[in-house]
Amino acid sequence: MPLVRFDVIKNSYNEEEIKQILATTQEVVIASFHVPTRDRYQIVTQHEPYEMVIEDTGLGILRSEKVVVVSLTSRPRTKSDIENFYTLLATRLSEKDLVAKNDLMVNITVNSDEGWSFGYGKAQFLTGEL
Repeated sequence: MPLVRFDVIKNSYNEEEIKQILATTQEVVIASFHVPTRDRYQIVTQHEPYEMVIEDTGLGILRSEKVVVVSLTSRPRTKSDIENFYTLLATRLSEKDLVAKNDLMVNITVNSDEGWSFGYGKAQFLTGEL
């Protein structure tokens, strides 16, 4: 936890690039949100080009076919940790020539402890297992 979903256009990234995007994102999640190394839940969905319309809310941000939408669901985080996550993720992905800063969109959805079950039909945050 957090659960991180990546939406990309089919064939815009090869297998190795996707693996690097996921690994880099996990490094940033650990650094920003102070989670354990194996606290890793990532899902990639690839779409036909016509299935993704990612504009800019009037900000003048130009997107390419390499756009990546990162949707993260997490327990509450501090404003500082969230801002650090945004900055660090954009910086590291662009420094590695994986995703340009203008092609990265991130959305964070916050939920609470009762919103998580990691298996066995238990709410591990509520039972004290986590």
